[in-house]
Amino acid sequence: MTKNADLLARRQAAVAPGVASATTVFAATALNAEIWDADGKRYLDFAMGIAVCNTGHCHPKVIAAAKAQCDNFTHTAFQVSPYEPYIALCEKLNAIAPIKDAKSVLFSTGAEAVENAVKIARVHTGHQGVIAFRGAFHGRTALTSTLTGKIVPYRAGGGVGMANVFHAPFPIAHHGISVDDAMAGLATIFKTEIQTS
Repeated sequence: MTKNADLLARRQAAVAPGVASATTVFAATALNAEIWDADGKRYLDFAMGIAVCNTGHCHPKVIAAAKAQCDNFTHTAFQVSPYEPYIALCEKLNAIAPIKDAKSVLFSTGAEAVENAVKIARVHTGHQGVIAFRGAFHGRTALTSTLTGKIVPYRAGGGVGMANVFHAPFPIAHHGISVDDAMAGLATIFKTEIQTS
């Protein structure tokens, strides 16, 4: 069985250093809220794929749905050859969205979704400026790393971020930033950096 130390050495030799890992614990198996590493040590997984495994690891319904889909086909781009499960998921999302006559679009990654949301908002409003909160994480693409609003580790050495992105303070009491501070930050952006009409 491959061990954490062996995998770490292989990772350092094969994976670009720009992809950070929070630990040197390599996942081998997982079930529900538990994960076992390559050394066989058991952990409670509080990260769950950065909070995207809300049903836990290996939920039987998720596994069954994935297997059923793979029996039909593994991939086709909806833009080239549409398929019913895409439409069905959009219908479910639209039904619960608090928007009249909602319509949905699905993307492969969070960064892709954020970038498309910005494009859609810019077209709809006619405004190019985007305000994001300082310290938030939006992704690793050029636009989403600019939106992320922190240099290390996402933009360090990568040059100037994209234009028309402005950062407001996010109210976090234990960081000494109140709601009033955040509102004042927004007011400053609207007075000095971005046109609102």
